[in-house]
Amino acid sequence: MSILVGTHTRLIVQGITGHEGLYHAKGCRDYGTQVLGGVTPGKGGTLVEGFPVFDSVREAREGTGANTSLIFVPPHSAADAIIEAAAAGIELVVCITEGIPILDMVKVKQFLSSRPATRLVGPNCPGVISPGQAKVGIMPGRIHLPGHVGIISRSGTLAYEAVGQLTALGIGQSSSVGIGGDPINGTSFIDVLALFQADPETHAIVLVGEIGGSAEEAAAAYIQAHVTKPVVAFIAGQSAPAGRRMGHAGAIISGGQGTAAAKMATLRQAGITVVESPADMGRAMARRLAGKG
Repeated sequence: MSILVGTHTRLIVQGITGHEGLYHAKGCRDYGTQVLGGVTPGKGGTLVEGFPVFDSVREAREGTGANTSLIFVPPHSAADAIIEAAAAGIELVVCITEGIPILDMVKVKQFLSSRPATRLVGPNCPGVISPGQAKVGIMPGRIHLPGHVGIISRSGTLAYEAVGQLTALGIGQSSSVGIGGDPINGTSFIDVLALFQADPETHAIVLVGEIGGSAEEAAAAYIQAHVTKPVVAFIAGQSAPAGRRMGHAGAIISGGQGTAAAKMATLRQAGITVVESPADMGRAMARRLAGKG
């Protein structure tokens, strides 16, 4: 099994006629995902690289039966694209766009609160992949191997690193979910942990966090109370100075809160294996799976 995406995924791409949208639509299709078309207002009725283009998400959903949307829309209109997808009844919306204004995301969260049938992953994320089944995002599919370890990460690059290490060790993945590094996003660590805990084919979990905010501390409490599977964690930003943003919009230590040291200590107190270096994620998981960690 897998979570969020799989052989059932029927994908459309919002912004498919843009360079990035088309490039990654083809990448998802080449991986084996059912990519049924895309949306660009004003270009409905045309074909691009074999993909039918629709003027709206509602038209695309009605015309294709899509249940998932991948968003490559510029920051100033990405929030409207998310809302349009949810209003059309799309069940999973994956937003790759970075740089969406925080106030826009506040409005998105308020809109989605009345539409529980729609799940948003992102924004500012690499997407979701279930190896051997479907890719909805920008991650390199070739490094993934079907298996039983779930990945949750605020960082796309570090998700790839964790996957690459696991694959090199012959340890496959059930699904990998990039939740994004923005302060306001659609899907949290806890949301994904609950899905992995309920998935019988996910036997262990890698969690990659960052400085800033309290999402990792909340995840630690949830893991301690509800997760029975082995968890290995890494926190990025251990050398970051206070008050300076590091990479993602949410990766900032403010008022002495959200430091890597504090997050790591909280995770360890919850019984989670925490590695000091990203280079150790794969080996640490191999030890946990062998019952040695």
